[in-house]
Amino acid sequence: MSVSAALTKLGIDLGKVVPPAGVYIPAKVHADLVYTAGQLPFVDGTLSTLGKVGDDEGLVDPALAKDLARISALNAIVAAAAAVGDADRLTGVLKVTGFVASAPGFTGQPGVINGASELFGEIFGETGAHARSAVGVAVLPLDSPVEVEAVFTIG
Repeated sequence: MSVSAALTKLGIDLGKVVPPAGVYIPAKVHADLVYTAGQLPFVDGTLSTLGKVGDDEGLVDPALAKDLARISALNAIVAAAAAVGDADRLTGVLKVTGFVASAPGFTGQPGVINGASELFGEIFGETGAHARSAVGVAVLPLDSPVEVEAVFTIG
């Protein structure tokens, strides 16, 4: 199934590329790969949730952070598709790196980044299976709870 067909089946609209927050480009093509910059969970230009992820009151709930990782992954697809001119040129996901702004003692980063991995599986099927790192960090740009970068294969 093509990327656009999978997105339609899931009821997902790609939207627009999130403008860079610094001096970089959202995605870079090299040979048969597209590398994305770290993508935050922007929706319509806004981060709906800010802060650190954890299990205590006043922190971002890990289940919500998982949803935010899914949005970040979708933003990575948007950036990669724009770099190659057509989402259907994306043929799979090679590597994902996920960052979680973590409260002290929070160790659930893999579960949070599963939001991104699951989306890639839903869209790409078997070719969405990827190598991955899920890293806890003290803080992320703009106080985002999560950030996801990906390397896509193209055909």
